[in-house]
Amino acid sequence: MESNYPFSDPGISQGLVREISLLVKGPVRLMEVCGTHTVNIFKYGIRSLMPSLLDLVSGPGCPVCVTSQKDIDKIVALAKFPNVGILTFGDMIRVPGSEASLRDAMAQGADVRMVYSSMDTIKIAQAEPQKTFVFLAIGFETTAPLIAATIKRAKELSLRNLKFLSLHKLLPPALKVLFEGEGVKIDGLICPGHVSAIIGALPYVPVTQKGIPCVITGFEPVDILQGIWMLLRQVHEKRALVEIQYSRVVRPEGNPKALAIMGEVFERCDSEWRGLGTIGLSGLRIRDPFGDLDAERVFQIESPPSEEPKGCRCGEVLKGILKPNMCKMFGTFCRPDNPLGPCMVSSEGSCAAYFHYTQVGQMGDGDQSSKGGK
Repeated sequence: MESNYPFSDPGISQGLVREISLLVKGPVRLMEVCGTHTVNIFKYGIRSLMPSLLDLVSGPGCPVCVTSQKDIDKIVALAKFPNVGILTFGDMIRVPGSEASLRDAMAQGADVRMVYSSMDTIKIAQAEPQKTFVFLAIGFETTAPLIAATIKRAKELSLRNLKFLSLHKLLPPALKVLFEGEGVKIDGLICPGHVSAIIGALPYVPVTQKGIPCVITGFEPVDILQGIWMLLRQVHEKRALVEIQYSRVVRPEGNPKALAIMGEVFERCDSEWRGLGTIGLSGLRIRDPFGDLDAERVFQIESPPSEEPKGCRCGEVLKGILKPNMCKMFGTFCRPDNPLGPCMVSSEGSCAAYFHYTQVGQMGDGDQSSKGGK
């Protein structure tokens, strides 16, 4: 079955649903790694179309959600520096720290501004040379090349008042560690299309060596259904390979130019993940030639001892051990207008997706998630 059919064709979708049902002979758990997949699976009602024995669970595919509590506290502390402005993508503003969020810091007078592209930071810094700005470089491999290009451009312009706090995460090392832990039972991975457009297919091979099939999947209804079908075929045939459903965008070798600029500006480092702990070589720090733009080196950032939000179980949700609506706080004490943790804040967060797209989210209890709350 080819992957270049019309991507919302109901006839193709219905045929794939029938094929999926024929392949499910017993309980199967598939994890969608990417937050966009999580949202679109809900948006298109895909969970409600799946056979009862097929369970779809969410993983650590939201970069805001996996940012550690320690790093959130570091960001809030940085916002309180005199004559420092924080530039960030929108979701980070409302993530609760141990004592406060960036939104709380704003209420106390901190200068926190939302940007839509890292390149916007250049114009802001040029317009206000008397102030130092720090851009929160948060994301997976998808955003890292553009931020690397922004850092290069700031260096070329000798912008002394623009710094970058690199909290980037690399997804494949986290997936490898995820399946080394106890309590995680997954039969296949719906791998992220955007990340894979940069890194290609090879970085997922260590996961398949643990017996977990991987299919790099696009985001339209037919893409997702076909990705599930391809995974179930591997499960049925007892194979564990990296396959590319999203072949119109993803190449096995990835994007060499994007990888090259990432390698020029960043180097790998150990990084702390919410729910997963410290993972070796799973982060990106700024290389020495660009060290004068590195906020970690420029500022002595002291933050209070970090504490996870009481009652928040984001860590278990990110590992696929717990579904959001199995948390006692879900929909009651933890809602989008009053989030306890980042999974209820981010537009790609699993808890937010469950809340917005299921009846259970509106009621705040029960566990009907695998059938879309019906």
